[in-house]
Amino acid sequence: MNAAEDGEQIVAERVVLGMMAKDAFSQWLGITLVRVEPRAVSTRLTVREDMVNGFGVCHGGVTFSLADSALAFASNTHGRVTVSIENSITYPKRVSVGDVLTAVAEEESATNRLAFYRVTVLRSDDPSDVVALFRGTVYKTNQVFLPA
Repeated sequence: MNAAEDGEQIVAERVVLGMMAKDAFSQWLGITLVRVEPRAVSTRLTVREDMVNGFGVCHGGVTFSLADSALAFASNTHGRVTVSIENSITYPKRVSVGDVLTAVAEEESATNRLAFYRVTVLRSDDPSDVVALFRGTVYKTNQVFLPA
């Protein structure tokens, strides 16, 4: 890594750790940070019994929230407040109590004001066991966020 990349990595970690420290919802869900890089973050959670619907399947909102948190962290790694303006998700496989889910958020393309992210939600880090595919579009504001 060169000095510029080192600086980007330091900013990314500082921003994401600062966001997570104040993100009561992600903490309540049990989301943990796995990997933080500029424009890419991986998060994880274990599905609990209080996260399933009436059919015993993980509520789609839990999977969506995991992916949405990964998007929020990844899209803010540059230190400007970035907000989601459109998201969609597909659920190709069921998720059950005890499953460990990892959401991998990565920037696909960006302009000065908009960025487009893909978030893949995997069961147990297995790249062949995709349980959700999430796409997010974010708007980059001019507000700086660099917690101490």
